[in-house]
Formats: sequence, structure tokens, C-alpha cells
Amino acid sequence: MQKLRTFLASKIVKTDVGEPTVLTWKETLSYALGRGAQGMSTSAMSAGNVNYFLTNLLGLPLSFVSGVRFWTGLWDAFNDPIMGVLVDKTHTKDGKMLPYIRRAPFLCAFFTFAVFLNSAALPVWMRMIFAVIALVGWDMSYTAFDIPMGALAFSITQNGVERTKLFGVSSIVRAVVGAIPGAVLPIALLIPFFKVHTKYAYTITGAIAFLGIILCTRPTYRNCRERAEHMGEEPSITDCFRLLLRNKPLFMLFLSNMAFLLVTVKTAVQMYFAVDLMGDAAYVTVLSVALAPAPFIAGILVPWITERLGERADFKKMYIVCCLIAAGLHGLFHLATAGTLLHLPAGAKPGVMTVIAVLFFIVVTSVPLEFKNLLSKEMEAETVDYVEWKTGTRAEGIMLSLMSFTGKLTNSVSSTIGLAVLGFAHYATHEDAVAVAQTQTAKTALLSCMTLIPMAGYLLMLVPVLFYSITRKHHAQMMADIAARKQAIHIGTKQSDNLSVR
Repeated sequence: MQKLRTFLASKIVKTDVGEPTVLTWKETLSYALGRGAQGMSTSAMSAGNVNYFLTNLLGLPLSFVSGVRFWTGLWDAFNDPIMGVLVDKTHTKDGKMLPYIRRAPFLCAFFTFAVFLNSAALPVWMRMIFAVIALVGWDMSYTAFDIPMGALAFSITQNGVERTKLFGVSSIVRAVVGAIPGAVLPIALLIPFFKVHTKYAYTITGAIAFLGIILCTRPTYRNCRERAEHMGEEPSITDCFRLLLRNKPLFMLFLSNMAFLLVTVKTAVQMYFAVDLMGDAAYVTVLSVALAPAPFIAGILVPWITERLGERADFKKMYIVCCLIAAGLHGLFHLATAGTLLHLPAGAKPGVMTVIAVLFFIVVTSVPLEFKNLLSKEMEAETVDYVEWKTGTRAEGIMLSLMSFTGKLTNSVSSTIGLAVLGFAHYATHEDAVAVAQTQTAKTALLSCMTLIPMAGYLLMLVPVLFYSITRKHHAQMMADIAARKQAIHIGTKQSDNLSVR
């Protein structure tokens, strides 16, 4: 037990990286558990899960679900800046972010469960109303949880190497903890009962997410600290948006994330791909397992590479390399599997070599994706420092809200795109997780959503990120200038106080 206490009290970065380090393993793991709680909610509420549940299990029309996912997601995206401003204008003894982390997870947990309640016995119009209320409730409560959690990472430490390691550890913990509700459905579909009573598997998934979200966020609230110093008065609403407009590097990341919506289309159709193109719902489990190693690989390698490179680490160049590799791999994915998957009869399973090829590309395409996710988080944090350096005002909430805005928008729009592509290709919906005959056009659409559309997304992401202007050397100079400015303010304040006393 003493060894455990010693480990938890030790710092996560022990080498000299040229800047002060503050994070202990206790605080890092506590923050990571909060990220794990978010992962439990988002894995349960993944586009593939929600879309399939609403269309095939509750019997709601594709056009209705597509529209609801778009408009609720659009509203959710636009309320992110509102939440960002609330965070920046909050001032309590707990800080700016922790008060929300204390309470918002309870609402998020409730609506995560509510989405998957079995309302099939109700009339269609009541099912529609219930689905809209549950989705809007989840979107808004998750925003109240997500924005403060993201902003807390920018405030918990301003050391780039330490922050990258925090993101790496959080990525691993989120992958493990977040996978718990997400694993319920694939495992349940291995059991014959749930193949024909799939609704109950979704309800169990929601219940497990409900408990996990509440339990995992308590250590985050109790053990994490906000350390960034906010000078002067709280920014007004106008100030928050003015600061946002002056953050040019952040807008380059914003545009890159908008292109990323094409990549996330594959998540929206993964369940359909497994059932109707690979011929068996059991492949949902296989595909989920194939995705599992990537967060661990990225969570370990990205901080290790960054720490080894030190001042030579260039997040922009690493980001570009990840996008190029991912685009190439998705193109190869299509070439390697189209010949077989597009010609399988309904319900027939592909051969062993085709399954191996699919799994191989699912694994290797997910690795650069996770690398990109971690790198973009540190780049987002750099843009918060950039605005503080440029204006003297620090506003984590509104800056993080823009990236959260794109995340929510891409999730909803990618669902809309995926469902629209399937609708245009005349995909035949069906009850439960048993494949039915699909047209050649529908099969081609399914495979393209997994391969060619994500490839196009990665290539488009490269254009705006080329104009991202913050280098590692530039960031180090910014932090030195910010520290000098704060020191001068403190000295001036102290001298003024001394004169007042005299």
C-alpha cells in the first residue's frame, strides 16, 4: 500500500524538459477517469449504436432519424460556445470548471440511459417525441460535462510535454473504461437470445453507462486542481467571442476538424457494415476488438516520442504525416476488399482472407487516427496559450468550445451523411441484427462509407493545417513572455500595495 501511495504521489514527468512540472500520478489518473466516464457515454451513444437502435429496432424512418440527428446535433454544436462562455465567466471557490464536473455527469448519465429505453410498444409518434427529448437532453448534458473537462486539461498544467503525457494516459484510460458499455452490445450479439431481442442489449448498455459515468467522475472533482492564473476581471460575453476571433491557429484546426466529419462517417455505418456486408452481427464484436489497440499504442508512443524529441517535437508535422498515412491506408482498404465484399449473397460470410484483410485495415487505420486525436489536443491547448500571449486574457472555455462545436457538428453531420448515403443507395432496413438482401448500389455505398469517404476526409484535413502557425520554439517563447508579463503585474501590484500602506 505504501508503494502505491508513493507512486500516486510521484510526478508523471521526472526528466528535465525545460519547464516546471506539477502533475502527480494521482491527479493524472483522476482526470483520466473523468475522461473514461465521457468515453462510457460516447461509446454507448456512438452514431452506429444510436442510428441502428432508432431505425432498425424502434422502427423509426431513416429520413426522420437522419433529420433528428442533424438538427439536434446542430443545436448541440451551437450551444457549445454558450457553455464555453459560462465556464469562462464562472468564479467559485472550486474554480471555473470543477463546479460543472461535480454536477453535470448526473444528467449526462440519466439521458444516456433514457435514449436506449425500449419504447417499441408506444405508437410511432410517441416514439419519435421520446427519441427527440432523449437525444436533446443527452446532447446538452454532455456539453455541460464535456466543455469543462476539456478546459480543465488546459488549466491543470501549461507544460506541453506534461500535457501531452496527460492526454496519452487519459486516452488509454478512456479506451479501457469507455469500452465497458460499448463492449456489452457486441458480446450480447454473440448470444442467440439477443440476436432476436436486440433492444434489451441496448437497454443494458445504457444502464451500465449510467452507473459508470457517475462513479468515475467523483475522483476528477475531488483530486484535480485548476492552476492557470486568470489575471484581471472575468471576460464579458463580447470579450469571449472577440478573443475567439483573434485565434487564427485555432480556426485552422477548426477547418481541419470540419473535414474530419467525412472520416467519422465510417463510425455511423459500422453496425450496418458488419450485419449487411459481412453477413453476421457477430462481426460487430470483431470490429470493436480490432479498434481496441489503437488508443493504447497512441497513448504510449505519442508522449514517448514527444518527450524524446523535446524542443524538436513539431506537432504540426506529426499531424500531417498521420493524415497522409491514414488516407493511403483507406484507399488500400477499398482495393483489397471490394472484389469480395461487394459480391457476397445476403447473409453469406466472407472468406478467411477477406476477414483478415478487413481486420488488418481496421487496426492500421485506427492507429494514425488516435495519433491525430492526441496531437490535435495539444495543438488546441497551444492556441489557448497563443491568445493569452497575444491579448493578456486567458479563456479556456470559449476556445475549447469551438473544437467541441466541430466535434459535435461532425458527429451529427457524419450520421446524416451516412444515413443519407444509405437512403440514396436504397438500403433496405430490417428488424434486429439479421442480414437481408441489399442492392449492389447499397453494398457499394456501405463499403465506400468505410473506405473512400474517410480517405477524402483525411486529404481535405491537410489543407487548413498547413497554415497552422505555432511551432514548438514559438510556444516556448510565448510561455516565457506570459510568465514575464505576470511577474511584472505581480511586482507592480505589490509596489502599489506598499505605497498604499505608507
